[in-house]
Amino acid sequence: MNNSTVKKPKILFVASEAAPFAQAGGLGGVMYSLPLALKKLGQDVRLIIPRYGTINPQEYKLKIELKELKVPTDQPGSYPYLICNVKKSNGKEAVPTYFLENMEYYEKRANVYGYSDDHIRWVLFCRGVLEFIKKSSWKPDIIVASDWQTGLIPNYLKTTYHQDPDLSKITVIFAIHNLQYQGMCDFNFAQETERDSGQEPIPDFFNPRLAKLNWMLRGIMYSDLIATVSPTYAKEILTSEYGEGLDRILSEKREKIHGILNGIDYNNYNPGKSPHIPVQYSIKSLSKKGENKIQLQNKFGLPQNKEVFLIGMVCRFAEQKGFELLEQIIDPLFKNLPIQLVCVGEGESKYKGIIKNAMEKFPEKIGCFYQFDSALPHLIFAGADSFLMPSKFEPCGITQMQAMRYGCIPIARETGGLADTITNFVPEKGEGDGFLFKNYDSSALLITITKALTTFGFKPQWEKLVKRAMKKDFSWTKSAKEYIKLFNLALKQNSHQS
Repeated sequence: MNNSTVKKPKILFVASEAAPFAQAGGLGGVMYSLPLALKKLGQDVRLIIPRYGTINPQEYKLKIELKELKVPTDQPGSYPYLICNVKKSNGKEAVPTYFLENMEYYEKRANVYGYSDDHIRWVLFCRGVLEFIKKSSWKPDIIVASDWQTGLIPNYLKTTYHQDPDLSKITVIFAIHNLQYQGMCDFNFAQETERDSGQEPIPDFFNPRLAKLNWMLRGIMYSDLIATVSPTYAKEILTSEYGEGLDRILSEKREKIHGILNGIDYNNYNPGKSPHIPVQYSIKSLSKKGENKIQLQNKFGLPQNKEVFLIGMVCRFAEQKGFELLEQIIDPLFKNLPIQLVCVGEGESKYKGIIKNAMEKFPEKIGCFYQFDSALPHLIFAGADSFLMPSKFEPCGITQMQAMRYGCIPIARETGGLADTITNFVPEKGEGDGFLFKNYDSSALLITITKALTTFGFKPQWEKLVKRAMKKDFSWTKSAKEYIKLFNLALKQNSHQS
């Protein structure tokens, strides 16, 4: 069949956050960039998030779409419904976005996450979205529900609403951005008698049992297809090492799991145009990159020297990011080698302490800022020679792509999205754009950093490496085309089943 004759599906993304309206983490960035890239490819795509207290209706020109939407709570007593409004923003460039309003659970809350009644906030969102679709003139063919906060949407569609004339026709894709977070509690420590099998009916909104459900598990069980944020992560989550206790159910559903890499915003991460770096440059003017190195060293209070091997880190200070490995090799690395390290990020004091102690030992070689600054990563990407990501696991990873866009060569563990975005350097063949190590092991990390340092000494070879990294295509357009294939597959499968 000719592609031009295929009817384009209506797609609704459902998420707890989306830039520029509300962003607490990486999901918010994806929910801005991916729907926009799909819209630019001619897709009929829309988005819905809650309207938190920080989202200004005047700033975003929100207009009422639906008043006094009754959302059933399934509680037989005093609160059979919660009342919501739905508003809509429709900027010229942006994707049409709906906002579910409720005074108690969203408008009075400044933060996206972190409340003791989050389970009520998210069940209201899941159910509210479906009730809104019933009343809306625009009805999606596909819902893309993101992470555990929306995991009950597939569950409701296949149970409570399975006979609804409109909702029962909808295909649902469940997008896993990070399998580690599965609901309101840590399921590693749940008692056997309390464990959620995913089979019991969803309790009413005010039942304490709702907080004990594994919403991630239910999203996996009841969705038509599952998307993860990289092809390698899609395979890794089938193993006990990466499966976070859900590897058995994921292995059963392996046929419906698809890994699609996230992208990066090429306008925002562009060394030729970035307002965040002192000297702009391109693949044709790489000599200018060295000026940014001097400015970066100056910013972090390190000796200014273009010949020293400067490594950058931009990340959360968390166990996932491999700080234990770095801690074990700090002495041999900085005592003996001409290397500097700069890092920026927020997170746990334990891991900040590792870098703080290293800075006290080697003040001439290590610098760090512990507060996130949106401009500083650009300077690190532009000024550093290499970018360090010794991650324990990494579903996708965005910073390595951003770094490569600036010609900052990644040194990374071969896991998740890092394995999918970085090609290991092979000097004999003149191939590759980064340095990878396989085992989560400090000596493997030390050997790989040393290999990168040695290559840095051969300037013509290093320049070719930098150019290969800068030429890679991590655009959202590429990712969006993969999602269009996934949407078509989902609709095809659903039509066969119905």
